[in-house]
Amino acid sequence: MIEALSAYPATLFLIVANTAISIYALANPSFMQANIFHVGPIRDNREYHRLLASGFLHGGALHLLVNIYVLWSFGAWVEAALGSVRYLFVYVAALLGGSLWALMENRNRPDYRALGASGAVAGIVLSVCLFAPFAWLGVFFIPVPAVLFGLFFVVGSAILAQRENKRIGHEAHLGGALTGILATIAVAPRALSIFSEQVARVLGGAG
Repeated sequence: MIEALSAYPATLFLIVANTAISIYALANPSFMQANIFHVGPIRDNREYHRLLASGFLHGGALHLLVNIYVLWSFGAWVEAALGSVRYLFVYVAALLGGSLWALMENRNRPDYRALGASGAVAGIVLSVCLFAPFAWLGVFFIPVPAVLFGLFFVVGSAILAQRENKRIGHEAHLGGALTGILATIAVAPRALSIFSEQVARVLGGAG
């Protein structure tokens, strides 16, 4: 896996950074608490570093492994399509977009906390959906066209974000996904025409 990842240095860097920082934070609770997404300190004390730093923290091995697996599965594809620098821009933009969306949604909940790379990863997955809307993605071992997955993901995240007592940061997923789409179009405007052409071709063939 490392040999394969060496062809994608930005993806390798993000995997190593997420792993190393998460392990350090799990072993150092004070570091974790100083960098976790926490509405109160961000809103009242302007601890804006949490918006970025929290995206490299995870709550445990399973949480980390899931995000690393999805990042490896989709990140290398996007890095190959965009190049390393533009790919990193999309990743960071999606991470911050997810954090800002979560802050907006929970601005009146000062005790709200969250962590994880899910918002950034969601942006990368939606970037793939732009370039290859009819690629088949495995969702719980069921193949689904990327465009449908993207639609269901955005709509589902928007609905689930309204639930009370949720354990998953659907707000960050939604913000990250939408920001990932916009950031991809910003750095690679051709992505929009590629998406439109593929959709029109399939719909034209269906007609």
